[in-house]
Amino acid sequence: MCVAGVLGTGSALPEKVITNADLEKLVETSDQWIKDRTGIRERRQAAPNETTSSLSVKAARLALERAGIKATDLDLIICSTISPDMPLPSTAALIQRELGAHGCCAFDLAAACSGFLFGMTVAEQFIRTGASTRVLVIGAELLSRYLDYKDRATCVIFGDGVAAAVFGRVEPPSGILAHELHTEGQYADHLFIPAGGTAMPASCQTVEQGSHFIKMRGNELFKVAVRNLEDVSRKVLEKAGLTTNDIDLFIPHQANQRITEAVRERLGLSSEKVYSNIARIGNTSSASIPICLDECAQTGRLKKGDLVLMSAFGAGVTWGAVLMRW
Repeated sequence: MCVAGVLGTGSALPEKVITNADLEKLVETSDQWIKDRTGIRERRQAAPNETTSSLSVKAARLALERAGIKATDLDLIICSTISPDMPLPSTAALIQRELGAHGCCAFDLAAACSGFLFGMTVAEQFIRTGASTRVLVIGAELLSRYLDYKDRATCVIFGDGVAAAVFGRVEPPSGILAHELHTEGQYADHLFIPAGGTAMPASCQTVEQGSHFIKMRGNELFKVAVRNLEDVSRKVLEKAGLTTNDIDLFIPHQANQRITEAVRERLGLSSEKVYSNIARIGNTSSASIPICLDECAQTGRLKKGDLVLMSAFGAGVTWGAVLMRW
């Protein structure tokens, strides 16, 4: 049986930094209020000429270089995003064109903050069955394009960023050991963008009403997120016959530092085993886990043989976890 693992990672962040002090000038908030409730100090904002696909290409090229392969070696490209360049065609198709990865399959996947883990799991299935040998998975978001800078519940949280990973066959014990994915649509209206689709097509009225901005009920989501992240993390460990004591590194979705701390405590993990960059990057939805993964890979925080647990919770609502031996 083929085992899928990471061959190379890469990330791309916009240069512009939006600090809490910057937001104090736009909305009724304060640096202390934001830090106390989210743990965020700053986040990135894409330049007008940057797109989800253009940043994705930068991250993908780094991942391909570090994996030691060419774009033409790819069998599949999966772009996990809820902020595509346009409704049609897929952002993955635009990335494929710019990379020159002619002939491979490419499609988008929308699972919000859980998107990269969903993409990893799809990649693992293709590789394990032999349908593909090298798969590029990208988590990419330019959420600043969907923010109402009068709504402090959302504009202080979300930022822009992209990261990519090349998956391929690896030798055991390395590779993806277990995964678990879930969706529960009954919470769909807790985090959503009302307009822009077939239910509410774009119009002058939808623009005037701010219906193209992210709407969130954060208090309602908090408890649901903590409970499900703990549960799904324990399930993947159980599938692999391991326990929290075996974990070397826990990379949670960077949604809110209070959520991270609550999940860490429930799992009984020490702070040293948890990676967090939310203070610097903010919440980049599907890009947050792969950005963390790339930072850990490039700084030596990840070592061969380390057991890595990744879990995420996002709009849909979706949640999931992946357990991997580096």
